[in-house]
This record gives sequence, C-alpha cells and structure tokens, in this order.
Amino acid sequence: MSLYGAMFSGVSGLNAQSQALGMISDNISNVNTVGYKNAHASFSTLVTRQTGNTYAPGGVRSAPVYSIDRQGLLQASEDNTDLAISGQGFFVMTEAATPTASDTRFYSRAGEFAADSEGFLRAPTGFYLQGWRTDLSGTPTASNTSLLTGLESIRVNSVSGSASPTSTVDLGLNLPASATTGATESTNTTVFDSLGVSHTVALTWTKQAAANTWVVTAAATDAGSVEEGTVGSGTAYSVTVVFNGDGTPASFDGGATPPVLALGTWSSGASNSLITPNLGTQNVADGVTQFSSTYSVSFNNQDGTQFGNFFGVKVDEDGIVTALFDNGETQKIYKIPIATFPNPNGLGTKTGTAFTQSEKSGDFFLRSPGEGNAGTIVPSALESSTSDIATEFTSLIITQRAYAAKTRIITTADEMLSELIAIKR
Repeated sequence: MSLYGAMFSGVSGLNAQSQALGMISDNISNVNTVGYKNAHASFSTLVTRQTGNTYAPGGVRSAPVYSIDRQGLLQASEDNTDLAISGQGFFVMTEAATPTASDTRFYSRAGEFAADSEGFLRAPTGFYLQGWRTDLSGTPTASNTSLLTGLESIRVNSVSGSASPTSTVDLGLNLPASATTGATESTNTTVFDSLGVSHTVALTWTKQAAANTWVVTAAATDAGSVEEGTVGSGTAYSVTVVFNGDGTPASFDGGATPPVLALGTWSSGASNSLITPNLGTQNVADGVTQFSSTYSVSFNNQDGTQFGNFFGVKVDEDGIVTALFDNGETQKIYKIPIATFPNPNGLGTKTGTAFTQSEKSGDFFLRSPGEGNAGTIVPSALESSTSDIATEFTSLIITQRAYAAKTRIITTADEMLSELIAIKR
C-alpha cells in the first residue's frame, strides 16, 4: 500500500538526515583538529520495482564522502618537529615502536610530532612516525625503499654526540720579501684529533739563501710523530715553498700542492691524523704570498670540531632529519618518506586522524618528498582542518529543515490512514 510506503520513505529520509547531521557534527567538532579531513553526506534514491501504472515509494539513503585529498591551510609552528605536507601524500605511522611486517601501517596528514621519553617521534595519538635510516650523506640505507619493512620508527636521540677530526687547514699569510737568509716567522694553528681533543701545531717559516724561497716545518707538542704523507714514513714535515717574482707561490716541494701533514701517536690515544694544508693556488695570491711588507696572517681556518652533545633535530623539505650538536656539527640520520595512493579518498578512516589502505584506495607508493606526484615536507608547520564553520552551519540549517520536512510525510500519511479507518465508522 502506497500510504505505508510513504511512511517508510519518510523514515528513510529521517535516517539519512540523521546520518548527515552526524557528519556535520564531527566536522564542527574537529574544526581545530590538525590534519582533519571533513566528510559530507551523499544522498541517493532507493527505488522499488514499479508495476504497470502504480508507483511504489522507495526512499533515500546517505553515504559518507571524505575529502581526504583536499589540502588544508598550512599554519606556521614554533616546533622543529611539527611537519606538514604541501601537495599529495601522507606520513607513515605505526602503533608499535618496533613494528613487524604484519603490523598495520597508518597514514596521516597530521604532522604534530614530538620526541617521547625514549627519543621516538610520536603523534599526540601515540602513533610512531616512520622513516628510512640514512648514511651521513642522507641516502637511505634500506635495500628496498619501496617496501614498508624498510622503514623504522624515527628515534632522534639515536646519536649521543659527535666530534669531527681536522682534515684540512686553510692558511693565508704574507712573508716579508725583504727578509734575510735565516730569518724565521711562526704560525700556530689549532687542530682536533678523532676524539675531538684540540692540539696546537706550530708552523715555522725559514728564509733560504735562494731567492724567493722559504721552508716551512711543522711541530706538535702532543704528537709523537709529525711527518709527510703517512705516519711511519720517518720523513719530518718540511716543505720548500718557492715564490714567483710577483709574490705568488710557484711551487710546493716542486709540486702544485704541499704534501699531506701526518700526525701520529697522539697523547690522547686518538687515531692518526692526516691533514691537507691549503697554502693557496699556484700563481694566485689567494693563500701564502711574499710581498714587501711585514709578516701578517690574514686567515687560519680548519674544519675539525671538538666533541659536541646532541641538543635537537631539524627537518628540511626533502624529509631529511638532521641531528644537531652544540659544537656546530650536524649529522643526517633519517629520511621521511611520503606515501601516495591512486585514490586517497578511498582510504579507510581510523581514530586519531589516521587512515588505512583499502581496496578502494589502491596500493601505496613510497616516495621521497617531491618525487613524482608526492608533495614536499614543510618543517615547523601544521596542516589545518578542512572544516569550514560557515559551510557547516549552513549545512546544519538545511539538514534541520530537511529533517522537519520528512516528519511531515509521516504525520500526513498517518492522518490519511486515520481518514481511511474512519470510513468503517
């Protein structure tokens, strides 16, 4: 009977609008939730099979549609570990600190991460951020970067400290052209061994009888041997520097560059040091020179550092996680991948602004930030919710009116049934 059908159609309308109200409520509730993707109701008809000239009411049903691929606004943050994605893709996260191959991976745009008591980067929901471990150049060490098993939970305090031994010394100074044979000048430079201990190396310049010729020797108070080339050669470090008539260096021991300075048997017990002196370029006044002036040092630089303690991390747009040390040293330790899907709107939703792979979403692709269609990482930023209060409140009014209209269907059908029953009276 069409009257009963009208009632059931009205009931289906009430149920559909109730579902829509639930979606609007969640959207409004999560207007400040980082990385939240709003949902809206998609209505479709329920059609009952028609016979002849009669019409049988069916009704309506609603289904949630998620705008997961919609980009939220990016807002600046003061925390180095707050991350956002500009473009497509998701962060990969797990519930366990050491996930196995069978553990579920979660995908999210909510990049509000902070180090926990063990140094793991975690979201407020408890998920662990996943990444590739890298070598010092920032290249992932995983044998296959396309597999989830190549990822691990990012632990920022996995390095406790760092020291960098001196490998080069850049020296710029002027030797007086008017110096007499046997005149000496000296320069001290500080170098660091493999343990980060500082040492002083004294460089002594002695004017030779030959025109425009000086000999530089090296000595170190804390080293048992100061030699050329390699430790154990037995050759004391002594380099003959010949200058051109225009004051620029012509040769270093007859070559274009001075030999390597080898320092061994450090009193600190550190490994032997091999240091490349950079005294300038042949025929160019960019290092050691000989002009008619007094002895003067313009620069004396080396690339080593003492031991430094870990004090934080930074992340760049390529997803490289770099450990920072208080001696100025940095070390690349992880790289954050971006997971992309053929149909991100088909992902399954989970608590904690997270999603899971489904049949509708298609298989994931792990990419480096900026590779292919993957977005780039924006450090010290967060992606805002895609909910808009004005839109949601407008939808709320429409849903309320639509719900009220559905109730009129039921009350009207009830009145018509009452009239029909009254015929019997």
